[in-house]
Amino acid sequence: MKTLRPAFTIIEILISVIIISFSIVYVLRIHSQNHAQIVYITERNKLSLQDSLFLTDEALRYHKDTKDAYEMLQPYFKIDDLKSREILKKASREFFIPEAVNLTPEEGVGPSATVEEIKLKGRYSSAYFRFKISGF
Repeated sequence: MKTLRPAFTIIEILISVIIISFSIVYVLRIHSQNHAQIVYITERNKLSLQDSLFLTDEALRYHKDTKDAYEMLQPYFKIDDLKSREILKKASREFFIPEAVNLTPEEGVGPSATVEEIKLKGRYSSAYFRFKISGF
C-alpha cells in the first residue's frame, strides 16, 4: 500500500490565497495614493515656476486684479514670438494683497521691518512675502 504524501488541504490553500490577495490590494492602494501625491507635487512645482513670472516690482499694485504673465512681463521684455505670447497669456493669476505689517523691536533697539504679502490665487494658490528691513 502506498502512503500518502503530506499536502496542503483546500482550506489552507484558500486562506493563503486570501492573505496574498489582501496584501496585493493594500500595496496597490498605497501605490495609487503615492501616485496622486506625486501628480499634485509635480503640478504644484510647475505652477510655482509660473508664479515667479508674476512677482515683479509692480505686483503690489494689483489687489483683486487678474493678470496674465504677458501683461506682467511686457514692460520688462520685448516678446516678439507669437507662440511665446500665447503661452504667457494662458498663464493667469488673481492677486490678493493684504495690508503690510510693520515689525518693530520691543525695546526700540534693532532694525524694524515691513512685511508685504502677495497671494496668487488660481488652481494651486500660493503666498509670497517681501521683507523690507530698515532702521539699522
